[in-house]
Amino acid sequence: MGSLSLIGYKIKKNPVITLLLPFIALVSVYFVVFRTDDSILGIGSLPLGNHKWAHEIEHTWYFPFTSRFKMPRYSYKTQHNWLFNDRVEDIIPEGHIAHYDLNKLRSTPDAAVDKERVLILTPLQSFDQRYWDNILHLTYPRDLIELGFIIPRTKTGEEALKKLEIAIKDVQSDKKNQRFAKVTILKQDSQSFDKLQEKERHALNVQKERRSAMALARNELLFSTIGPHTSWILWLDADIIETPMSLIQDMTAHDKPVLAANVFQRYYDDEKKEDSVRPYDFNNWQESDSGRELASKMQPDEIILEGYAEIATYRPLMAYFHNKNNPISEEMMLDGVGGGCTLVKAEVHRDGAMFPSFPFYHLIETEGFAKMAKRLNYEVYGLPNYLVYHKEEFN
Repeated sequence: MGSLSLIGYKIKKNPVITLLLPFIALVSVYFVVFRTDDSILGIGSLPLGNHKWAHEIEHTWYFPFTSRFKMPRYSYKTQHNWLFNDRVEDIIPEGHIAHYDLNKLRSTPDAAVDKERVLILTPLQSFDQRYWDNILHLTYPRDLIELGFIIPRTKTGEEALKKLEIAIKDVQSDKKNQRFAKVTILKQDSQSFDKLQEKERHALNVQKERRSAMALARNELLFSTIGPHTSWILWLDADIIETPMSLIQDMTAHDKPVLAANVFQRYYDDEKKEDSVRPYDFNNWQESDSGRELASKMQPDEIILEGYAEIATYRPLMAYFHNKNNPISEEMMLDGVGGGCTLVKAEVHRDGAMFPSFPFYHLIETEGFAKMAKRLNYEVYGLPNYLVYHKEEFN
């Protein structure tokens, strides 16, 4: 039945074959029933009983399709016959075993030219149309982009899900060359990361719990979506509403294991009565002597949080290294990163660098990830003059 349904699927996708099948059937009946030339069956003039089956001659065994096994349990050869090929885009064979040589998978500076698959991952608490429009304006080939979202099981999460599904349906039902290679939406099973209002979620006293929940969400999303063809992973916050259209090409061109863009925010300056920009993400930093000394005096379950006056680390923050007169390609080494807009080579995650939901060298979530990546001997960099923009918040 499995093979018949597969053939039916092939015929449905190729209507022309419907016209040819009756003709093929008539020709087959003619040769088998009416032709007397026994050589058609390859048995000459001898009775069929005098011949051995292939497995008797070759001493091998072949297991045909049965109701018990709808698809071949093992497959080591590529079938080139399109009608009986079990590698169909919409069907995953039951019991199928696939072999991938990840040693041949590359993450190169010419990602688009080399057709490298990019996975964009976003924990989504609320849906902002500007975020989605920005994704659609990216110039990296869409057939090389996979999208992954994780949404909390909350009222706001359900509202975001409805809007996201509508947006995805519009794109994925459009012309084939406009569709993304794959879109995955997950509902978070672990502790929700959407418990707090916008004005509350930046409070220092809730950071450990909030960042821990966010780390769990990131890990669930990462481990559920990374595939054998994934070369790059772009962590993009749902509140990032503006980036250069060549974002992916620009960042992959640096060929760094971990690379963070500088997250700024557009706002209206009431004093100057004009539109302006300001730093937003302070999780991209270099370690300082003060930070190391502070960590040495902490209990194992305590964490250091950057960007709070109560915790004076005096770390050099990439947000303050922005210089509009310097090249946007300028790099700086980092020890901590945020999740606003950070590109990661897939091999870094595959080697075990994840987002600790627990104190890891007194760091947690994205900053803990950077520490873990460096412990695995991967370099972490930032682009102080390459700006992406977070939506304005009104608290």
